[in-house]
Amino acid sequence: MRYAIFIEKDSSSDYGVTVPDLPGCFSAGPTIDEAIANAQEAILTHIEGMFMDNDTIPTRSSIETLKQKHKNRGYIWALCDIDTSKLSENIKRVNITIPERLLTKIDTYAKDEGETRSGFLTHAALEYISRNSYQ
Repeated sequence: MRYAIFIEKDSSSDYGVTVPDLPGCFSAGPTIDEAIANAQEAILTHIEGMFMDNDTIPTRSSIETLKQKHKNRGYIWALCDIDTSKLSENIKRVNITIPERLLTKIDTYAKDEGETRSGFLTHAALEYISRNSYQ
């Protein structure tokens, strides 16, 4: 699956990446190559979160369509290849062991954030993996 992205940069920042077909999906990197690689992880994490929330994944647009929508902005356009085999719509129940004190903290935090325990743990794991570039 390939998602169109646009890359922009000002003199005081890294390259910023936006995925117009996935509202709220952003990334960045110090070089264009790193920005694109980081965008791939951001897209996977974003879509996985949408699966968990039972959201509909928006259809992808062509770069030409998006360029017409975002005229004269000076963006660098690219396609980001996404390995959809890393995504799963299936939810699997697992049994894990966690110290009770930590579980209480997890439950309190999840409740305060309006999430379930499972949702919080999944989001936390995906964020950790994405931040540390594990694949």
